[in-house]
Amino acid sequence: MTEKQEVRLFGIVGSPETTSVEIALKLKGVEYEYVHESPTNKSDLLLQYNPVYKKVPVLVHHEKPVCDSLVILQYVDETWKSHPILPSDPYHAALSRFWSKFIDDKVIPAIFKAALNPDEKEREKGKEEVSEALQIMENELRGKFFHGDSIGIVDIAAVYVAFWLPIIQEACGLHLFSSEKFPKLEKWSRDFLDLPYVKPTLPPREKPLAYYKNLFQSLASST
Repeated sequence: MTEKQEVRLFGIVGSPETTSVEIALKLKGVEYEYVHESPTNKSDLLLQYNPVYKKVPVLVHHEKPVCDSLVILQYVDETWKSHPILPSDPYHAALSRFWSKFIDDKVIPAIFKAALNPDEKEREKGKEEVSEALQIMENELRGKFFHGDSIGIVDIAAVYVAFWLPIIQEACGLHLFSSEKFPKLEKWSRDFLDLPYVKPTLPPREKPLAYYKNLFQSLASST
């Protein structure tokens, strides 16, 4: 069995979590087999490998499954040592884990609340939360990338901000993220998305744009 066959990634095209894992694998030059899952018809293998959450992404290495995108990113970094995405210093590695979790726990839920919560007051609260969270990220960004001159786990976890947030705000008619409000973060997003191992992992922009437009129109018609 080849190394590529020993590494399988169960994912969905257009999933930010799947994309983040692909970026890490491509950065490290790991060959892998991509197993496309349907969001509405999950395979028996996916349910077998992730019986707790029953969702992608799942990385299977030597038939051992690893679930949850942030956990997978750390596993990838510990398994394939080239191009590390976590600092070697324990304290700075802890900080990187903290900011990666901040994006998952604070930034992404706030974006969904601002764009797609059925309650208008909650959407307004979501806009405030997005602005506050992005300002925190703007202040934390002190170099070209969050890790300095090269990308790390925080940049990879923030692919949702770089690629999906501009699409969501266009689809929903929002003004959450701009170069005027967040100049460092906006420049970071352009530099990050232009990297040769990031570009190939991104879905065609029109597909998630149409998806979120439909979601927003359904929300508007229901309210």
